[in-house]
Amino acid sequence: MQKKITNIALRSNTNVLIIAAALAISLSMGIRSTFGLFQTPMNFELGFDREIFGFAMALQQLLWGLFQPICGMIADRYGSGRVIVGGAIIYSFGLFVMSGAETPFVLNIGGGWLIGFGLAATSFSVVLGALGRLVPVERQSVAFGIASAGGSFGQFIMAPLGQQIIQTQGWSQALIILSVVVCAIIISAAFLQSKASDKTYQPTNFVSQTMREALAEAAANRSYQLLTIGFFVCGFQVAFLAMHLPAYLQDAGMTARTSAIALALIGFFNIVGTYACGVLGGIFPKRYILSLLYFTRAIVFSIFISFPVSEGSVYLFSIMIGLLWLGTVPLTSALVAKIFGAQYMATLFGIVYFGHQLGSFFGVWIGGYLFDEMNSYELVWYGSILLGFIAALMHLPIREVSLQRAKA
Repeated sequence: MQKKITNIALRSNTNVLIIAAALAISLSMGIRSTFGLFQTPMNFELGFDREIFGFAMALQQLLWGLFQPICGMIADRYGSGRVIVGGAIIYSFGLFVMSGAETPFVLNIGGGWLIGFGLAATSFSVVLGALGRLVPVERQSVAFGIASAGGSFGQFIMAPLGQQIIQTQGWSQALIILSVVVCAIIISAAFLQSKASDKTYQPTNFVSQTMREALAEAAANRSYQLLTIGFFVCGFQVAFLAMHLPAYLQDAGMTARTSAIALALIGFFNIVGTYACGVLGGIFPKRYILSLLYFTRAIVFSIFISFPVSEGSVYLFSIMIGLLWLGTVPLTSALVAKIFGAQYMATLFGIVYFGHQLGSFFGVWIGGYLFDEMNSYELVWYGSILLGFIAALMHLPIREVSLQRAKA
């Protein structure tokens, strides 16, 4: 009886932690997903071209990636909750600065540097790193899937809401409103306070390490290298779509409303896709699911650009790509936890996520640059397809086993 009560209490506590993590990711990623909707009105009013706006957003992606392992290290040492609170405040300030951007320099500071740091401290590596230490090992894959799906739920809510606010209040006022909304992330921090020295859930063969030892071990691990390079492709594809799909659709004659609905559909169906990937990752080899996911993405991209753009094709594409959107996150994070344990997961996944954000930088910036040079996104679409097939092959050799360490 006592054991049953303990199990119920453990399950209840785990559910609260998952909800807190999902809330943080929902707000940080949901607001980020609206930035593509600001491109057209900001460029029109301020006289920017797409490369200027695209570079600021690409800088955001790159700095997000650069700051991820740093935020992860701070979270592992001093606690995730403190990092999340600080990140939410900086994120809010970045949105406020971006709302007053009248020059590329100010746009780069607010939309690039400040929001980039804010995202690093309030999104996947720090939040999932905390969750990985606080939930039982056997529930990690599903927990990561549900929490990651929070980002998709945020996109589903924030994309149409953001477009509505832009239409009624203007882009500058919309950013100020979002700067207030993002502060709600602080609520999650109270539930996600954990650090590497805490006595938390670890595999049965777990042997404690120093951070230096963990970094050296990961750097020499081939599977870790493949995960990092493969995640570059995910970042390239997802960031290109998130930032340039609205403009691409409007160039093809679609309305701003259609673009917002497309982003919302991607977010909604990725709730299903991300959760499903988390569940499947607890049943089947994660590397095979990742390989299939990248392969299917490439096929969906190929089909979409092979036919004329219509509302029907846009919505069908959004549904299909939504099912594949962020399913990589719970699978990749669970692989990092599986191979290395959760002690320094925020740091190690932060480094893998830097690969993702490096891809995001090139996806966003090259998209804007090539459009200004060629008046077309065609080459970027073809590049995304090729990278998808390469990533599908790269994940197959990954060894999905916990490292065996000699006890001191």
